Amino acid sequence: MITKRYHFDVLDSTNKKAKELAQQGCEHGTLVTADAQEAGVGRRGRSWSSEKGTGIYMSMVVRPQMQTEQVSMLTLVAALAVAKASETMGIYEKQTPCIKWPNDLVLHKKKICGILTELSLIGTSIDYVIIGIGINVSNQMFPEEIKETASSILLETGQNIDRERFIVEIWKCFDIYYKLFLRTQDFSLLKEEYEIYLVNKYQNVKVLDPAGAYEGTAIGITNKGELIVDTGEEQRFVSSGEVSVRGIYGYV
Repeated sequence: MITKRYHFDVLDSTNKKAKELAQQGCEHGTLVTADAQEAGVGRRGRSWSSEKGTGIYMSMVVRPQMQTEQVSMLTLVAALAVAKASETMGIYEKQTPCIKWPNDLVLHKKKICGILTELSLIGTSIDYVIIGIGINVSNQMFPEEIKETASSILLETGQNIDRERFIVEIWKCFDIYYKLFLRTQDFSLLKEEYEIYLVNKYQNVKVLDPAGAYEGTAIGITNKGELIVDTGEEQRFVSSGEVSVRGIYGYV
């Protein structure tokens, strides 16, 4: 699926560069990677620690033919791809739960990977989607504000992972899952496998909903990629907002 790859020693952000290339008309399947980022960004505008040569910083350009409300599911597709690729790389044992819904990967209860999906429209139609993936591979130090919740593959496993091979594995896995997703344009063909990797499943969660926080037990996801939370009184479907899980990051 990779049609062209652009690699840089240093970028402000791989997502920003991927957007520039997309606006210039680059093909679906374009991949941007960098050895370091000077202004890496995660969800909700949070900074992403991007030291040179220690992590994977990659952004993919996709041009899907789908409704805008379906784009959020691509984040889950990417998380599943990283989980499967991580297993192939020997980071996790087979089908170890490691995805914190919707798109973080955790190792020993600490975050090692974040995914940021950004959408651009022409009118009401999708022009392109950028899927940015940041993975802490061999980082050994983290900024003060995240050092209690973030870690790296090296720190947690002692493994020195081949970053180049890992990037290729992620892209290969994403290609497979993306094509399955396009068949139905929902999560019905991927739901079962995603739930195997889902650390939230059957765990107590706190949903930080703007209308009011509530707690319950996560029991899986819907075909739309929503987290199903059983409050004891009803089942609620979470499609946005922060979800905190007992034992993983604490309640944040």
